Amino acid sequence: MNDRRKMSRHLPAIEFWFELGSNYSYLSVMRIEEEARRHGVPVIWNPFLLGPIFKALGMETSPFVLQKDKGAYVWQDMVRQCRKYGLRWVQPTTFPRVGVLPARVALFGAEQTWIGPFCRKVMERNFALNLDINEPAHVASILTELSLPAVDILHQAKTERVKTRLREQTEEARGRGIFGAPTFFVGNEMFWGNDRLDDALQLAAGKTSLVGIRIGEP
Repeated sequence: MNDRRKMSRHLPAIEFWFELGSNYSYLSVMRIEEEARRHGVPVIWNPFLLGPIFKALGMETSPFVLQKDKGAYVWQDMVRQCRKYGLRWVQPTTFPRVGVLPARVALFGAEQTWIGPFCRKVMERNFALNLDINEPAHVASILTELSLPAVDILHQAKTERVKTRLREQTEEARGRGIFGAPTFFVGNEMFWGNDRLDDALQLAAGKTSLVGIRIGEP
């Protein structure tokens, strides 16, 4: 168990499991830092890959692609949600976009102060500009724009150590019952979907409680 997980035992932290190719993760990535800061809740950033999760569930790609009616609904919903949060939105011409390299960069920098700005810029590139997010040159440009050492970070992101960590983190997501993104944990309580971010933050901040709630009883 890494230091961030140990920290979550003692602080009202929220674990943020996200995928950089996920449209609903876009909504949460763009607002979680500000919302968590407002509640006084630390964020534990956990990038992972949805592809292996979907395959384990018997799907070759996103259900938004496999199920045409659901996909049509989701794209209309994204228009509404982005309007609600004041975010730019362009429906991606490639979905889901491959985001393995930026996921490795995010994993490498998960405990650094630049994790939020980096992820927001990747998401904007994907869902506001409709551009590739996986080419090294494009990832490097984001890092450079943030005044970060792009060459060094990309070198680290391509090491076997980081590649293995991302595979392990994705396996951990599957083992914890994650089936989509974004997903949030507060202790052992799981919340799925951008629309549950606020509930998770309320619980982490101690503004709501599950004490006295009995599952399965009216």
